Amino acid sequence: MPSHRITSRALAAGLAALSIAGATSAAFAADRPDLVIGVADLPPTLEPAKELSNVGTRITYSVFDTLIRRNFLSADGGGGSALVPGLAESWERIDDLTFEVKLRDGVTFHNGEPLTAEDVAFTFSPERLLGDDTQLPRGRAYFAVLDHVEVVDPLTVRFVTKAPDPLIEQRLASWASWIVNKKDWLEKAEANGGLPRYPVGTGPFKFEDAKTDQYIRLTAFDDYYGGTPTAESVTFREVPEQAGRIAGLVSGEFDIITNVAPDQLAQIDAYDDVETRSVVLANSHVLVYNVDQPALSDKRVRQALNLAIDRELLVKALWDGKAVVPLSHQYPTYGDMYDATREGLVYDPEQARALLEEAGYDGEEIVYSTHPNYYLNALPAAQVLVEMWKAVGLNVTLNVTEGLDDIANEDLMIRNWSNSTRYPDPLGAIWIAWGPYGGAQGNWHSWDSIAGDFNDIGRKLETTVDLAERQAFAKQLLDVWEDEAPGTILYQPLESYGVRSSLEWQPYTFYYMDLRPDNLKDGAAR
Repeated sequence: MPSHRITSRALAAGLAALSIAGATSAAFAADRPDLVIGVADLPPTLEPAKELSNVGTRITYSVFDTLIRRNFLSADGGGGSALVPGLAESWERIDDLTFEVKLRDGVTFHNGEPLTAEDVAFTFSPERLLGDDTQLPRGRAYFAVLDHVEVVDPLTVRFVTKAPDPLIEQRLASWASWIVNKKDWLEKAEANGGLPRYPVGTGPFKFEDAKTDQYIRLTAFDDYYGGTPTAESVTFREVPEQAGRIAGLVSGEFDIITNVAPDQLAQIDAYDDVETRSVVLANSHVLVYNVDQPALSDKRVRQALNLAIDRELLVKALWDGKAVVPLSHQYPTYGDMYDATREGLVYDPEQARALLEEAGYDGEEIVYSTHPNYYLNALPAAQVLVEMWKAVGLNVTLNVTEGLDDIANEDLMIRNWSNSTRYPDPLGAIWIAWGPYGGAQGNWHSWDSIAGDFNDIGRKLETTVDLAERQAFAKQLLDVWEDEAPGTILYQPLESYGVRSSLEWQPYTFYYMDLRPDNLKDGAAR
């Protein structure tokens, strides 16, 4: 594999952007707002490799940094695929198995400790992320090919892989790759019995205070290497009901609110001082089927469940036509790895009925369990799905519960979930979610018993660098997943925010809420 080094021109441009951001943000530092953001839910911790969820990354993204960053503000419209320097000032492939990173000098953590290669090596260490006994097992879904990280000198590290990794740059810019301070993490882990709730990072905001199910408060980290933060503090306040969040936005209690339904956009936009901002997420709402449940053990029943879903009707009815039904579990941001010719997700109720008859389905009850508020439109979608399934002869009942994770995995039959595209490749979406270390197998064990072929293909894809071979493996991966039907995609949701109009802030296609100086300015403070 050829060696790659970020060019001096690109590095200069990145540093210049940071310099401009720093100069601009300094002008606002004297009159910075205390922002309050109304959210539907809050994570229990801010350990960045544990809280790999929409509610977690929404907050951790502004507390921690990665070595390499995806540039979501890029004018090329590439969906954040372009990579720019983060905590790393440059990087290079030394050989097929060795990737060297040079760290930015002068970066400090929130506790005042300098960023060093030791912190990077610890972040990806067996103890924290990659070992058999790690408390963060989902890290292996992202870094199964990584063997170890070597400290070369205080500002140089080398990532050594077990086999050639075509995606190491994207992995280091992605989820589970946020850098923590070794000293702080170990001290808090010991005090907390194994896992720190609030480790420190290098991001523009640092943790100050939290109250379970009420709020998480961050304050500005004025030594941030990317420029002085443009807000004095940011408080994420939990308000489960959408009506309460909207009322708080209109009254001025909140500067931003999340999870606004499409049918509420016009109401918010009718006010003079608040507005909505929307993006279609690089994320899909999905269903997960427990194949070990007798009623779901025959794949023809699971296939029938999928064929009975009229996804376009769901998009029209629940999302005002603004959500997107993808061509299976793949997305255009994959570039050359995207198959635009694939048939996609089929609606065929007659075929669903035929499969149920072949399977000898005899009306066994199937229970669909869902949390009412975690995912926007989860409950109305579930209610419509139940009716669609009944129309083809499936006996599905709905269980609405606030404690979905309190139900034993073996007792769950159908549950809802979401899959984000962690990086633009099949390995960054379907493999992370449905592979051996993802939620479906690693957490819920919902299809381990039949996932052998899927896992074998995914492991080949992880270490294949030839494009044609990778495309063939990606097709096989989708073929197996669709045939075994351990779940299905519903749609890519529209994520809408209510925002104070004077606030210059742009949402991304991820759940990240980027509050860095180059994406957050308060026009009212000028």
